[in-house]
Amino acid sequence: MKQHRNNSRRARRIALILILILALTLTGCSISNPASKLQDGQALDDAFISGLSTETKMDFFDYVKLPFSYLLSWLYDLTGNFGAALILFALFVKILLLPASAKSKKGMMKMSRLTPQVKALEQKYGDDKQAYQAAVNELYRKEGASGCGGCIWSLLPLLILIPLYEIIREPITWLMFHGSVSDATLAQVQKVLVDSGSMTAKALASGRSAAYWQMSAMPYIKTNLEAMQAVSPSIFAMNTRLLGIELSTIPHVLFWNYFGVAGVWNAVGQFLLPIISGGINMLSVLISQKQNNALVVDKNGNQDMDMAKSSQQAQSNKMMTYLMPLMSVYIGFVAPAGLSVYWIVQGVFGMVQDYFLNKHYKKIYDAEDEIKRQQAAKEAALEAERERLRAERRAENPDGMVGSASKKKIQQRMKNEQAAKEAAYQEMKAAADGTDEEAGEGESREDVRRPNRRGRNYDPHRYDD
Repeated sequence: MKQHRNNSRRARRIALILILILALTLTGCSISNPASKLQDGQALDDAFISGLSTETKMDFFDYVKLPFSYLLSWLYDLTGNFGAALILFALFVKILLLPASAKSKKGMMKMSRLTPQVKALEQKYGDDKQAYQAAVNELYRKEGASGCGGCIWSLLPLLILIPLYEIIREPITWLMFHGSVSDATLAQVQKVLVDSGSMTAKALASGRSAAYWQMSAMPYIKTNLEAMQAVSPSIFAMNTRLLGIELSTIPHVLFWNYFGVAGVWNAVGQFLLPIISGGINMLSVLISQKQNNALVVDKNGNQDMDMAKSSQQAQSNKMMTYLMPLMSVYIGFVAPAGLSVYWIVQGVFGMVQDYFLNKHYKKIYDAEDEIKRQQAAKEAALEAERERLRAERRAENPDGMVGSASKKKIQQRMKNEQAAKEAAYQEMKAAADGTDEEAGEGESREDVRRPNRRGRNYDPHRYDD
């Protein structure tokens, strides 16, 4: 199954590239943090801020993030809660990507159904890889299937997750200024945080909180709202708590050490969010695999679970079973808790969406399988009837000489009879050659060989007197 394996490898490479892009984004490579430019011993004061640019610059990727920025900002204005806005945003993304998700689901279901036929082609052509690949490509073309099985379409949510992550990580830049903010303005916000004692310049410049300083600043904007709005009237206090869990801070693995700082429920809730996210992702993948395996049928439309479990696609799916959940857990512990909320909601909405898509396409494929089963039953009945007629003909004519179909047999039989006559003649001739010595006086060889040739009443001595 070389072609099938190549397609699976191609899909995995694309997935790994997208995951790498996401991982690089998570490291905070492109971050708006003026404090990171502080030199050793330099203070975050007006002299430092005066040396920063007051221009607002946006590149191509900033313009990609801009629509999501306005959408999430509008949803926050609608709900008044950052967590609720994330939930509605996840629902919007699912609706936006529904055509791609439907195409992905259809492609994976189609590939699952073709697994037995691909395996049969592999057994048929053996080592003739060129003929096998041509046959597989023709099968895919005929069935309207893609070698990647819809994998590329299923990776589109990752492309949405990258700009969303940037927006969640930098709410001041994207939800308050929509990307049009200068380094000097952000530095003034950081100065307010330092002057009020809310955060230190060292924490803003480096360390774990440096990449997420805007999220970490959310709780302190409310307590320093007047000073913040003096920097820019666009700054406002956001409600970043959902069910008592602060979504602007990063969860801690050793959550019990932060009971006194963050609160018991807040620390426990933040710790559970990445775990729940990973569990939802794994459950979603397992349900999807089970649904796809149920579609693996043979050429007669009957379910083939053994083939489903041993197929190349099933082996590829095993990697995704653990890769995506582990990645979601990892991201949940290095990014603000809001991202885990988004991932959880995406997983729940995804399972609901998959249920209805699977029900829709399974109904179509079940109808196709029923047609295949009916055709197979008709062909089996016709073959049984043909075999019955052949058995009757064999019983009526054991020698098989029926009409023109037995012409060769008749010719062979006549040839055998002629050979038998010739053999009998030769035997008779050989016997006649030995009668010359046995013939008496006045008798010929013919007389000995044919004693009654002159009649039964012939008497050679009748007239001797």
